[in-house]
Amino acid sequence: METAVTIFNDEARAGTFLISQGFEREHFRVLELIRKHKERFFRLDNKHRSNEFIINRVPAKKAGRPIDEFLLNEAQTIFLGTLFRNTERVLDFKEQLAGDFVKLKNTLANVAAQQHQPEWIEKRTRGKIARLEETDVIKQFVQYCTDNGSENAENYYHLLTNMVNKTMYEFEGNFKNLRDVMSTQQLEDTYFHDNVVRRALTEGMESNMDYHDIYQMVKDRIMSLAGMLGKTEIISKQLSMF
Repeated sequence: METAVTIFNDEARAGTFLISQGFEREHFRVLELIRKHKERFFRLDNKHRSNEFIINRVPAKKAGRPIDEFLLNEAQTIFLGTLFRNTERVLDFKEQLAGDFVKLKNTLANVAAQQHQPEWIEKRTRGKIARLEETDVIKQFVQYCTDNGSENAENYYHLLTNMVNKTMYEFEGNFKNLRDVMSTQQLEDTYFHDNVVRRALTEGMESNMDYHDIYQMVKDRIMSLAGMLGKTEIISKQLSMF
């Protein structure tokens, strides 16, 4: 069965949609039960100390509509499991769920340990400088687009970042900063593509190109770069070994 445990804001969380299947319950019934005991669930989320659940939208598969689920931490998931009777299938799921939490927590611990390595720190520091330089040029590009008739130029901050990340990397989950969980080699590659984006935008603006064509030129160059370097996995299998 597909794992319910994923990364959200750099911590292990389990989605109620797949949890409900593992516990052999309808999803809306599971949400009702959580809401019934919401004060207990909130107390178990000490890290956030909020009175709201973290909501994740599960995309529709084939027919149907997207589904909103709650993302629970390990303590909340354990408590939820105590509210259901055990069958052999439910016990199998609980065993898998416990193992998935342990595996992901070990992976995140390995990622944190990596951040103390001198080479990683050097690459991350250099990358931050390159990213600031790139952001400055993107800011100029946004103004360039606006001056040339774009009504949604601010979207290019998001579009350019997403385009690079989705072209260069494979990753699952939600991260506060994707670069903080990259490997040393990925940080080196990121430094390279930040400079590619910056130079392409500068070149296009200096040549008075149409802003749509500039964006396409950036995309083409990043695609070529991905073809040379290869698409790599954020938080690789090596980091998840324990």
